[in-house]
Amino acid sequence: MSDFNLGLVGVGKIVRDQHLPAIAATQSCNLIATADPHASLADLPAYQGLEAMLDAHPEITAVAICTPTHLRYSQARAALMRGKHVLLEKPPGATLSEVEDLIACAKKQGVSLFAAWHSRFAPGVAQAQQWLEERQVQRVEIEWKEDVRVWHPGQAWIWQPGGMGVFDPGINALSIATAILPQPFFLQQARLLVPSNAQTPIAAKLSFTDPTGAEIEADFDFRQSGPPTWDMHIETDEGCLSLTKGGCRLVINDEVIIETEEREYQGLYARFAELIANRRSEVDVAPLRQVADAFLYGHRETTDAFVE
Repeated sequence: MSDFNLGLVGVGKIVRDQHLPAIAATQSCNLIATADPHASLADLPAYQGLEAMLDAHPEITAVAICTPTHLRYSQARAALMRGKHVLLEKPPGATLSEVEDLIACAKKQGVSLFAAWHSRFAPGVAQAQQWLEERQVQRVEIEWKEDVRVWHPGQAWIWQPGGMGVFDPGINALSIATAILPQPFFLQQARLLVPSNAQTPIAAKLSFTDPTGAEIEADFDFRQSGPPTWDMHIETDEGCLSLTKGGCRLVINDEVIIETEEREYQGLYARFAELIANRRSEVDVAPLRQVADAFLYGHRETTDAFVE
């Protein structure tokens, strides 16, 4: 697999926690420079914006867009138009229309576009998908809860339009569910709790069904204290499957199949390298579509103001 030279756009918490270790573990990826008006990394050239970074480093062949959601479309399109391969942190855009345009742009330019649903690269996801493929799902319970103050400290954008609120982590659960469940599923009702000083929900309860009538319930909450809960339990005609700890632990009919450490972003960058080598794109909008449906069809209730 040929090497590629990477530019990072955005140097926030997710980059420092996840992208940098994964890039360091990806032999084919050479990190060249960063673009962020507010932050930089030691020992790397740093620029205020994407265009300045690409002007200074024509050797960059790919960029990872890790900025707040409302900024990603213009940055990704600019990179694509300059012939660069693009990795988009989740979600791939603020709207479905933006993502569709990026797909068309990447195709026209002949470069790779990768919607990086990192949770799909959790250790237990692929085997869960394989086991469920030939079975009839009857009921699904999804619980995705964490403390926003721990995972998004001081990030006011998450409460603004396009910031998604609790769907920022919730879309991770939906990215797994849309990958492993053998049938498409559709929103029936949603209850969205929106703080009085915010535009996006801090909690959500969703009810879905699939063409066979399976019941799929999801409970997302940004107000949990202590360790996060990232679990889903699936009842089928041949027993039960539990995918917990964000996909790091897989249990089928009370037998532990996989229990290991998280390594999602290493898988993410390995996949990006494969796509670049083959000039292919991979952009699944199903998780974002489920969130869009929730905002379109959900019942909003005002709750207490959020105070950092």
